[in-house]
Amino acid sequence: MTQTVSSPLPDWTYAWDGPVAEAQLKTLPEDFQVTEQLGYELDGDGEHLWLWLEKTGQNTEWVVRELAKLWQLPQKAFGYAGKKDRQAVTRQWVSVHLPGCDDPDWQAVSLPGVQVLEARRHRRKLQTGGLRANRFGLRLRRFCGDRDVLAQRLQRLAQNGVPNYFGPQRFGHNGQNLAAASDWLAHPKRRLPRHLRGLYLSAMRSAIFNDCLSQRVADERWDQAIVGDVLMTDSGGCFVMEELDEAIMRRVAAGELQPTGLLSGRGRLMTQGEPRHWEEAVMARHPVWQAGLEKAGMKQARRALRLLPENLSWHWVGDDTLELAFTLPAGTYATTLLRELIQF
Repeated sequence: MTQTVSSPLPDWTYAWDGPVAEAQLKTLPEDFQVTEQLGYELDGDGEHLWLWLEKTGQNTEWVVRELAKLWQLPQKAFGYAGKKDRQAVTRQWVSVHLPGCDDPDWQAVSLPGVQVLEARRHRRKLQTGGLRANRFGLRLRRFCGDRDVLAQRLQRLAQNGVPNYFGPQRFGHNGQNLAAASDWLAHPKRRLPRHLRGLYLSAMRSAIFNDCLSQRVADERWDQAIVGDVLMTDSGGCFVMEELDEAIMRRVAAGELQPTGLLSGRGRLMTQGEPRHWEEAVMARHPVWQAGLEKAGMKQARRALRLLPENLSWHWVGDDTLELAFTLPAGTYATTLLRELIQF
């Protein structure tokens, strides 16, 4: 089997003919702000101390390593929901397992670019993806384009959403994670550190999903359900739409149900009919990645095809600076929404 990886990344299909303006993103860290929203209350007691951090210009893994060294704890004692951007101001939770121990002096933590704003006890460790959403506040500088056209596009995104692609950061600079993954699979005796293995598996799986979604976008059927689709509820449960159902179609149109795409791995496809044929065709285009995911024991899962922002708002600062604010579900990307707006 052969499979080639082009670089840079494929220009996966736009929903509406691509961005309508140009602007600069992340000129300063404060131009990209992210705040986690858990969606549940912490217990107030338990073996895990949860720290509410604000960090600027630092990545999450570095902060955890430094806290582990400071408090002489193993890194596996720590948990976080996701790796937040380095070139940004981010507020996120980090948990640390402290069975039978008093709280460390978290108010004395002194790390460059990091503030511990709050600490609370909880009975469980914070797991990857263990939050409801992220709230974004973005500042786009040196805007060049038609404001009225941009406003029309923003209104469309607020109502219809965007294709829920994995963002380019999942694949590394110019897709280097995908190239490295293919090289790793070509040398099966090579052993990788656990974090690199996970990085490469995620990159391959995400690229297959994006390829499948791109085909649905090209066919203008990414934001609607068709017979044979697997639909996802707000709680994450899935079911197959086996026949045309007008009530279900109305719920999809209202955003209460989401058509899903394949997160590839072991197992039989849940889809039926035309959606299954699409997914089978995409897997056949990536035989090396598909075989690698199955050999690694990755299990098939589903991901929403459509990304619907919540509470999207915008306003202008001066002549050429646009400020955007919106909330996205956990595991989705602000850059995915921006690519339908701005060339940056």
